[in-house]
Amino acid sequence: MAKIKGANAVLDVMYKWGIDHLYGFPGGSLDSTMNAIYEMQDKIKFIEVRHEEAASLAASAEYKLTGKLGVCMGSAGPGAIHLMNGLYD
Repeated sequence: MAKIKGANAVLDVMYKWGIDHLYGFPGGSLDSTMNAIYEMQDKIKFIEVRHEEAASLAASAEYKLTGKLGVCMGSAGPGAIHLMNGLYD
């Protein structure tokens, strides 16, 4: 039985859902996720922002403008809290 890392499994499911953009700001708690994004860079485009709030607002705008599910990510702690405004939107 082949083993798959958790971050790779998450990105595979996202790709199957039709998600092709991921907005975020890399941080220490996202190392394995960033490695998985690198491995899938031909399928899912990572768009790095300067602040987590911009990532959540970009994901919200993607949904509003295209109807496609917008996805954002932030590191644990303050990074996750900074996603709040866009998630609320």
